[in-house]
Amino acid sequence: METKWLEDFISLVETNNFSRSAALRHVTQPAFSRRIQSLENWLGTDLIDRTSYPTRLTPAGIVFYEQALEMLAKINGAREMLRSKRAAAQTSIDLAVPHTLSLTFVPKWLTALEEDFAPIRSRLMALNVHDAVLQLVEGGCDLLLCYHHPRQPVQLDPGRYDMLVLGRESLRAYARCDKNKVPEFTLPGTKRAPLPFLSYTNNAYLGRMVELILNDAKTPLHLEPHYETDMAEGLKMMALEGRGIAFLPESAVTRELKQKQLARADGDTSDWEIEMEIRLYRERPSAHRRGKPIVDRLWEFLEMQQNGGRKKRRIEVSER
Repeated sequence: METKWLEDFISLVETNNFSRSAALRHVTQPAFSRRIQSLENWLGTDLIDRTSYPTRLTPAGIVFYEQALEMLAKINGAREMLRSKRAAAQTSIDLAVPHTLSLTFVPKWLTALEEDFAPIRSRLMALNVHDAVLQLVEGGCDLLLCYHHPRQPVQLDPGRYDMLVLGRESLRAYARCDKNKVPEFTLPGTKRAPLPFLSYTNNAYLGRMVELILNDAKTPLHLEPHYETDMAEGLKMMALEGRGIAFLPESAVTRELKQKQLARADGDTSDWEIEMEIRLYRERPSAHRRGKPIVDRLWEFLEMQQNGGRKKRRIEVSER
């Protein structure tokens, strides 16, 4: 059994609505329903009465609800106790970051912070967007760095979480250069000769961004899927092999563009691209969860930068 199944079940009991709970848990409704069914299969009994609407618990579900609350409280209590004993944790920043940003944005960002802020001791967890968000919500990290688009937002309560925009990223189509340094494939393709398409899996955030591009395209694109993965780096390697067109974040192909290994496959038009924000989130300190002093100082520094503070200042981060 996975603890997220317990959290899913508790959420469903509190909302009495599969769609609402799925949104709160940052998953699709089909995925949420499968997780509830996995919990029922593990227990060997039905928890939800699926013959009625709105959602109602079975007698077994009513009994298990109290047990689920108790089990989850004990698990979270044990985790908090163990984390509180990690002395080094108070001087280290735990980052949850989607895979692509962990390879493209984070190294340069941390280097800049070392120069302008102070040496930072950090621990990075590279995850998919859904799991990275859960890390922040469940207290598993100090900061969440992720992409954001208003039509595919990261749904975090602004009353509980602080947010800063650190930059912007364009997602465009790229293909391998031929010997003349021009792309081997160029959009839009034709019905008779569709272009080989290197795509993201359905559960990838960047995959949903590509769907928006395709749906909004004024000129239809003719693409034939040849390969899929949830990692932009994997698509880039396939594009470098000449296997097709891939929509990639601009920061992921900077070196390859400079070396003329890849080129834009969209004719340098903005018709088939989308811009995303790069956002940083933290849980707002409260009397119940004060957070780490190092995170507070870093956040203050970043806010000062965004508010136009041009004077560089070094902040002492060692514990006094």
